[in-house]
Amino acid sequence: MTPKIEILFSPNWTDYELLDSGDGQKLERFGPYNFARPEVQALWSKTLPSEIWQAAHAFFLPSGEESGGHWDFKKKVDEKWEMSYPLISSPSPLGGWAGVRELRFSVMTTPGRHLGVFPECAAHWDWLAEKIRKGGRPSAPPGNTVNVLNLFGYTGLATLAAAAAGAKVTHLDASKKSVTWARENQALSGLSEKPIRWIVDDALKFVEREARRGARYDGILLDPPKFGRGPKGEVWEIYKSLPEILQACRNILNERPLFVILTIYAVKLPAVHAYQALAEMMKGFGGSLECGELVTKEKSAGRLLSQAIYARWEAGST
Repeated sequence: MTPKIEILFSPNWTDYELLDSGDGQKLERFGPYNFARPEVQALWSKTLPSEIWQAAHAFFLPSGEESGGHWDFKKKVDEKWEMSYPLISSPSPLGGWAGVRELRFSVMTTPGRHLGVFPECAAHWDWLAEKIRKGGRPSAPPGNTVNVLNLFGYTGLATLAAAAAGAKVTHLDASKKSVTWARENQALSGLSEKPIRWIVDDALKFVEREARRGARYDGILLDPPKFGRGPKGEVWEIYKSLPEILQACRNILNERPLFVILTIYAVKLPAVHAYQALAEMMKGFGGSLECGELVTKEKSAGRLLSQAIYARWEAGST
């Protein structure tokens, strides 16, 4: 099957902008602050004048390690501040909220150059929220709760998008700090009453236990790192570990699942390889599969900056 390849970005951001990029860097606005970070894929020249770049609040200076380095602050930046994303929903035949549901979350500079949100992933938040609201669970009558598993869930924005749309969500990350951060974002978003189960665990071990317990999910999100360690030192290496966890995830899908999303960062792989890995996992389920890139779009020149590759599967109409 020839893959359907898409370029995804979200036009709905107000608190985030990719202001400019080039010469191996990107200039971004996160709420009230501008930050300059390395971006090796920005192979073109900067558009904005140097004085605008130099006026950034902070610059991330990389070290020799792959994700190491430190922030060089030129202006005062709060230790933590809030941002929001307008989760926009069209009318649904199943009812429920329509219009705008605001996700609120905290961000801050971290030693690993990130700030607690990956803005390009908003395209997935919009998509999965619509799938949950409009599709319901294909294997059950309309109105039944969609059961979603978010693996490598980080600070929880995909989890909150799914919960806001009406899903029951299990959120897992190996970092206790990230899960605590995600729970704080749940409160900021006014979603404290939503059914979210927070788990600190090794992803593969948890999925294998869920299979033994007979747990089943209608939707699964996987956003694995290139390399990582579980809470007890379990080693994750994406080239070795991804096929194993995809097979394990297949074992906990419902007979007629709703969606699966796979997002991969910081690897030298084309999107078609993610497509083929997910196609192998979903063989026999029918439905449709696409792959492509998650991008952010510059304000300065309109160029698209690729941030990650993805593949996602969805159920066919019933």
